Amino acid sequence: MFKIPRGTRDFTPEEMQKRRYVEEVMRSTFKTFGYKEVQTPTFEALELFTAKSGETIIDELYSFTDKGGRELALRPELTAPVIRFYVDKLQMEPKPLKLFYFGNCYRYDRPQKGRYREFKQAGCEIVGTDTAEAYAELVALAFKILEKTGLKNLKLNIGNLNILSSIFNQFKLSKDQQKYLIPLIDKSLFEELLIALRDFGIKNENANTIIDILQTSDINKIENFLKNDDAKKEVVELKKIVGLLSESFGINNYQIKMSIVRGLDYYKGLVFEIEAPSLGAEKQLCGGGAYELITLFGGKETPTAGFAIGFDRTILALEIENHCFPTFGLDIFVIPVNDDMVKKALEVTQNLRKKGILTDVDLLRRGISKSLKYASSLNAKKVIIIGPNELEKDAVTIRDMESGEQELIEINNIIQKIN
Repeated sequence: MFKIPRGTRDFTPEEMQKRRYVEEVMRSTFKTFGYKEVQTPTFEALELFTAKSGETIIDELYSFTDKGGRELALRPELTAPVIRFYVDKLQMEPKPLKLFYFGNCYRYDRPQKGRYREFKQAGCEIVGTDTAEAYAELVALAFKILEKTGLKNLKLNIGNLNILSSIFNQFKLSKDQQKYLIPLIDKSLFEELLIALRDFGIKNENANTIIDILQTSDINKIENFLKNDDAKKEVVELKKIVGLLSESFGINNYQIKMSIVRGLDYYKGLVFEIEAPSLGAEKQLCGGGAYELITLFGGKETPTAGFAIGFDRTILALEIENHCFPTFGLDIFVIPVNDDMVKKALEVTQNLRKKGILTDVDLLRRGISKSLKYASSLNAKKVIIIGPNELEKDAVTIRDMESGEQELIEINNIIQKIN
């Protein structure tokens, strides 16, 4: 017997119904914000991902050499492929260019709750604008997508990496020291951060002040702390973004959080994360912000921002919240009462299908009682029973599965009756 590879999953029809429902909610929301769907290959040149994230990412990839000697990798995420696609073919498109996507991604991680080696990602990129309204709309889109799936408990955190860099520079912390501090900040290990700051020669009072600024959500307090004029301008822009988020998009339950670091060198300026606290330690559903990748991939410099949503974690969060997913079922199940009725049952079934009506037919010749039980398991709304007595009158019996009521209907009137 063959076993499924570690870190992957099979999905039952019921699970796939949930996944398709969530995907369609997300897709329709992307579209209402003016985004257009794109798709990229499942595997790319290995260099694409090492250029973006460094050589250390190789240990996390499913990489291989093909028969032509080319080094390739299954995509671990979708931003790099989409920007590669943009540089290759879409640079001359009118701006801003709004692109969204869904796709399976692959990482050689240790499997755990909500984290798999094969997982689905949803996301988007906006290319060609860096206005406050563009960033506010991007954050609003991410929040609205998750909200529209049915999630109730969401936490939106907003930060700015340029402001964070200014805080580091204000205390003359070197690039190497900053690289050491960033993982501690990312994991909210503030006690360890305090020790590290002291080790780097920061006075105890200043070290505590830095940690206080990283933890405060008071944007005015952050502004008053900063000495660099460029950093103060970033605060002004951040105020515009959150102002629009509240006034134009009706999103008020956000928190300013300067400790968002995203952990990647190519992010700059605005960053944000959306969490589902019900998930516990692995609570992040969405992360994104402004970044620079286009020039790294050989394109002409232009503002770029985007986000990625953990599709699997979103469904897990919905299940934890006991979200009531829509139930899917058949419109009609057709039952021939004997072998002689099979041909007519198939004819009726096909006529209904041509009209876009979700229709199935008994293919086991199991009889009325067992067929009704099977139709119930399929959540069929109605059953059409075809027997010799009905056909003599060029009619069928239609049974409502919820009420149990049934009536004789002429075959030519079936469509009108069930619509």
